[in-house]
Parts: sequence; structure tokens; C-alpha cells
Amino acid sequence: MTHDPTASLTELRDRLGVIADLTQASALMTWDQRTYLPPKGNTGRSRAIATIGRLRHDHMTDNGLADVLAALEAADLEGDDAALVRETRRDVDLATRLPRELVGRAAEQFSVAQTRWAAARADDDFASFAPVLRENLVVVREIAQAHAAGGDLYDALHDLYERDSTAAAVEAVFTPLRAELVELVGEIRERGRAIDVAPLLGAFDEGRQERFNVSVARAFGYDMEAGRLDRTTHPFASGIGRGDVRITTRYKSDDLRGALFPTLHEAGHGIYEQNLPAEHAGTPLGRYASLGVHESQSRLWENVVGRSLPFWEWAYPRLQETFPDRLGAVGLEAFHAAMNVVEPSLIRVEADEVTYHLHVMIRFELERALLDGSLEVDDLPGAWNERYEAYLGITPPDDRRGCLQDVHWAGGMIGYFPTYSLGTLLSAQLWEALRRDQGDVDDAMRRGEFGGILSWLIEHVHRHGRRYTPAELTRRATGAELSAEPYLRYAREKYGTLYGL
Repeated sequence: MTHDPTASLTELRDRLGVIADLTQASALMTWDQRTYLPPKGNTGRSRAIATIGRLRHDHMTDNGLADVLAALEAADLEGDDAALVRETRRDVDLATRLPRELVGRAAEQFSVAQTRWAAARADDDFASFAPVLRENLVVVREIAQAHAAGGDLYDALHDLYERDSTAAAVEAVFTPLRAELVELVGEIRERGRAIDVAPLLGAFDEGRQERFNVSVARAFGYDMEAGRLDRTTHPFASGIGRGDVRITTRYKSDDLRGALFPTLHEAGHGIYEQNLPAEHAGTPLGRYASLGVHESQSRLWENVVGRSLPFWEWAYPRLQETFPDRLGAVGLEAFHAAMNVVEPSLIRVEADEVTYHLHVMIRFELERALLDGSLEVDDLPGAWNERYEAYLGITPPDDRRGCLQDVHWAGGMIGYFPTYSLGTLLSAQLWEALRRDQGDVDDAMRRGEFGGILSWLIEHVHRHGRRYTPAELTRRATGAELSAEPYLRYAREKYGTLYGL
């Protein structure tokens, strides 16, 4: 009997649609838990998220789906159909490695842990979070062992976030990058001109901050009719479903940078999600290529565009109109320099472009040590502070601004942090390729026209979804393998000019 691949593809998409619906329900409940859920609802919500996780796992490991996939793998498929089958196979294989019980237990544990983390962070009470983090690590190790098949546990986890990447590959990038950045920071400290950040500090009404930040996100291309901006403890973006991509931020009433750059960062994530291929919504091809690629989009809009002088030539008069009493007498050059000051800081999401990678490197080292047991949870605050002193020359005064500042380990996301630096490097590489194709885009930014930038990103990154691996996508978009050199060229040129080096 001749097999009909058309019917099997239809069944595959139908089955994937059910899985996507469950994923959407879980994402919405998680977004609500991290924004507006009443505190007394957390226990029930964590249980419900775990239930949906188990149901989703049941559908992913269902024999019927396996049969459809096997039939399609035997067919002579090409193009997107072949890619859909290939990517679904990857997802099914990943799901099949995990026992159903572990999936539900992990979902509930990480949901509870994020709630406990938020309370511990607010109270600056690491001791109350430590037992939960210990249990998280027990669960994470079980997940890693299931995926590693006897290989390196950290590599198995990191691959879930950055496909085909390993700790060794990350170290190969980080080692020379660290040396170059330490040298650049030293040159800025020793020979750079003084930059005054006072214009950014003081009383800035949060409502007016929000209106300005939303106007910029809209100008970049974030569709507020397909998204929304809310407040949370740790900023995040959530691609809940097609037409529903939500972003969050947090505010500092005494520092303009505290909400502006996290908002632009999350808007970059949101723009990517909003422009993934609609024809593949609800399937693996309609999802992002990797978290490193995702991060390249947020860091490009936040930093390469959002911290650039041409952007501020357009945006600064509008910000002055928003805060005439605070900024009316501050010149553009002084303001732009203050927005780009390089100085050691405690908070990763508020770090400047040059020292940012050092924050990521610290977390990469610590999470590997936590995973392999060479660092005990109770010793984490001290180890964190030691590395901040060694890498950045500063010591956190409390754990809230130290090891409790990020939500990732509470959410079980060990292996995630390197994607922040890998994505930042890719953002600079994409920007070089974009400028090769489009020429000088500075004049368009000065006019507040960002459509050309967005169109290029949609064409070369967004519309492909997960059709290509991260490495393939990088080569297609830029013509080269991922490298730190474009970022280093960008940083040396920008900060050499800014600091008069």
C-alpha cells in the first residue's frame, strides 16, 4: 500500500497543534504567576503548571505521534516538510528521554522555587531560598543525566538552550574575550576621559518613563496590539502564542537606565517572537532557533541601536520633552556619554556593554560548580562575592544585589547564561552584515525610521524560525561562523571614540 505523506503531515500538524495549545496554556499561567497572581494562589498554580507539563509530555511521547513521524521519515520529503519532521524528531527524542514523573516534578518544583526566590530576593534572605535551590539542583541533575547518556552533564543542559554548543566551545570564546575586555576596561579606567552620569540620576516619574519606553519599543517594531508591557521582579518576555507576545520590566525612579534598557531588551525578544513564520505557528518551525539567537535580537535593539548616538539624535528631544525639568539643560553629547558609561556594577541587566560579559562569565563558572557539586549551595553567596571582587573589583553589599538577583537558577535553567554572551556577539556580527547590505543606516535612525533594520532582521533571522540550526542561520545571515571579532571591533571603535582613547 502506498503511503500518503500529505495525510500524515496533516496529522502531524494536528498533533503538534494540541501540544502547542498546552504549551500556550502553561506559558500564560507562568506569566500570570510572575506578574499578577495573588500570593496565596502560588501553590495551586504550581500544581496546575505541573499537570499541564505532564499532559504535554504525554502527547510528545504518544505512540501515535511516533508512528506518524516514522512514516514521514520513510517518505521522500523536501524543504519545509523535511525540516518539520527533522525538528519534531529532535523534540520528541528530547521528551522521550525524560520520565513522565520527572517532567511533572520538575515543573512543580521550579514553579514553587521561582515564587520562593521572589520572596527571598525582596527580603534579602538567601537562607530561605537555599533549601529550594538545593532541591532544584537535585532535579536538574536528574534531567541532565537523562539527556547526557553518560556524557557531560553541563553540556547536556546547555544544548537545550544553545543547540550543538558545549562548555568547551563557550570557554574557547570566553577566554580571549575576557582578556580583551579586561584590557579595554583598564584602558578606559587609566586613560579615558571622565564621564558624568549625574544627568541620569534623580527623580524620574515612573509613569512618564513607561510612556517614553513604550513609544520607543513601538518605533522599533514591537506591536502593542499583539503584546503588552507589565511589571515584574525580573524582566522577561513570553511568547505565549501567535498574536500574544508579552514583555515585562521593572522600574527605578532614581535612574533612567533601570527601566529603559530592560524594556528595550525585552522588546527585542518580543519583536523576534512576533515575526516568527506565521505559516508554521504551532510547530517547531514556528519557534526561535535558539536562545543565543533570541538574545542576539534583544541585545541588538537594546545596545547596538538603543545606545547609539544616531538613535539618541532622534530620541533625546522626545525624552527631554518627557522630563524637561531634569534634562532640558543637558546636552545630547553629555547625555549619550552618560548612557554609555563603562563602570563596574552589581546588576547584570543594568551593566554596560563592555563589562556585561564578565557578569555572564561569573554565572557560567558558578553554575558549573553547583552542578558538579564542587560548590555547595550554602557557599554560593561567598563564591559569588569573591568572583565579583576578582572580575569587577566590587563586592555586593547584600545577596539581593548578589546571588539572588537573577531568576534563572530558581527556574531550573542551568546552562542558560552563556547564551547571553553568545547572543551579544552574534548581535554585533549581524549588525556588520546588515550594514554591508544596507549601507549606512545612521541617517534613518536619526529620523526615527527603524523599518529597514527590522526588515533585514525579518528576512535573515525571524522568518526562518527553526528551519536552520543556530550555526547554519549565522552562516546564512552573516557569511561566517560565530566570532567575537565583530563585537570587539564594535566595542573598540565605539568606546575608543567615546572615551578619547
